[in-house]
Amino acid sequence: MTLFDIRLLFLCGFLLLAHPCQPMASAEETPEIKDIIVTTSDVDLLLFATVKNGFTQEMINDIKNGIPITFTYQMELVKTSSKWFDTTLVESAVTHTLSFDKTSNQYQVTLSDQNGKVVTTTDINQAKQLMAELNGVKVIALAQLVPDAPYAIHFKVTLKKGSLPLGMHRLLPMSALWDFETDWRTIEFRY
Repeated sequence: MTLFDIRLLFLCGFLLLAHPCQPMASAEETPEIKDIIVTTSDVDLLLFATVKNGFTQEMINDIKNGIPITFTYQMELVKTSSKWFDTTLVESAVTHTLSFDKTSNQYQVTLSDQNGKVVTTTDINQAKQLMAELNGVKVIALAQLVPDAPYAIHFKVTLKKGSLPLGMHRLLPMSALWDFETDWRTIEFRY
């Protein structure tokens, strides 16, 4: 080994020791979409879903330090075909944003699927539930669907940490390690 190789090996070892890797989360801690239900009202196709394991203690601490988080629910409704291509009917996104007001000690959840409605609570568990659940999101009007035709909804959730005001990110230790995106889930159905 040359002197260069020894220095390189020493530098790599030092970097590994100075910046240890984060342990992998167990399968039961991985955020995932559960309880997906596609149903109808009198006039609309509706979607219900829940995100399980969507919060860590680090996330709760960051929220209490004034860092908002956003769950973005992305969905695509397609009319499936036995031919080569499916037809996309709807692509949309719904956001739920959680923030904490330190002066009033209240959590605020903003729900885009309910015209930007803001729900305020002092209970973190209620705030987490509001963030993690979609309840009857309108996907498309039933008049736009063909009866007895095959359809599919592709669905995923992305969680992003909000940003702090300019310069504040230097004062609080933060990482983007808990930003995540679930796998696409597909629900096939006939209307």
